[in-house]
Amino acid sequence: MNIVDKLIDNTIKTKNPSVVGLDPDIEKIPECYKKHKAADNPFEAVSEVIYNFNRDIIDTVSDIVPAVKPQIAFYEKYGSYGISAFEKTVSYAKEKGLVVIADAKRNDIGNTAKAYAEGHLGRVKLLDGASEPSFDNDFLTVTPFLGSESLQPFVDVCLENNKGIFVLVKTSNTSSGEIQDVMTSEGLTVSQSIAKYVALHARSFTGRYGYSPIGAVVGATYPEEAARLRTIMPKSYFLVPGYGAQGGSAKDILPCFNPDGLGALVNSSRGILYSHTDKKERSLCSREEYLQKVRDAAIYMQTEIYEALSNAYPDMVY
Repeated sequence: MNIVDKLIDNTIKTKNPSVVGLDPDIEKIPECYKKHKAADNPFEAVSEVIYNFNRDIIDTVSDIVPAVKPQIAFYEKYGSYGISAFEKTVSYAKEKGLVVIADAKRNDIGNTAKAYAEGHLGRVKLLDGASEPSFDNDFLTVTPFLGSESLQPFVDVCLENNKGIFVLVKTSNTSSGEIQDVMTSEGLTVSQSIAKYVALHARSFTGRYGYSPIGAVVGATYPEEAARLRTIMPKSYFLVPGYGAQGGSAKDILPCFNPDGLGALVNSSRGILYSHTDKKERSLCSREEYLQKVRDAAIYMQTEIYEALSNAYPDMVY
């Protein structure tokens, strides 16, 4: 099975093309997760808090979302202890049937790019000559700005291991246009040029729904550009940041989808994990209260996006 087929199956089952970002910010995690932690090794204590927090989030949303997206920066900052929490989070999410998108924005050239690809998506060689998965993510975000030779190793590993990538094409941040909107000699923006490369490789690797795991990051904050990019990349799945906290609305994400209601996965991290901080409720003493807020926020997002899609695309498949 193409990994996108699993993503789509999960989306149809939950009627929800959204993903919860697992961005564990210690300063925002409710205090009820941080009580009675041993201080012998403060980094180990943080790792334990992060994993327990993530595990509860996964348990809370696994029946209503198709995927989760851990942003690796929140784990790497704590060194090996944070990476341990990341690895356990990936494993637990997959046990619960979720697709895991590692938001790491990796890349380089040659063997270095291959090493990133093998470590996050493929298999690594061991001392006895055997090869085993390492992080074993389903998808990885990848930056394209070193050119095609830096992307090909990721494409190759995806083909060999039934994994996927989301190439940064048009990001949601306000300064993205400083580079991504620059016109090339072909009369295309940099984003559109990258989209052509993504589309070329996407055509060679599609699943039973007609979509490819060679996908693109396309922000909700630029809907007109998203519409142009969708025409260039009809078979690629889009990972769509910028919804909610960054200002993107349910209407803004519509151009990222195809008329079948598929083709995109909309991310929300802060809007789901930390809605409690809007009302200065960070000191909630009950995990049950906090997790209910998380679930309510995830359901609200699902309802808003599903209603917008079904109104715009009445013949969508779910």
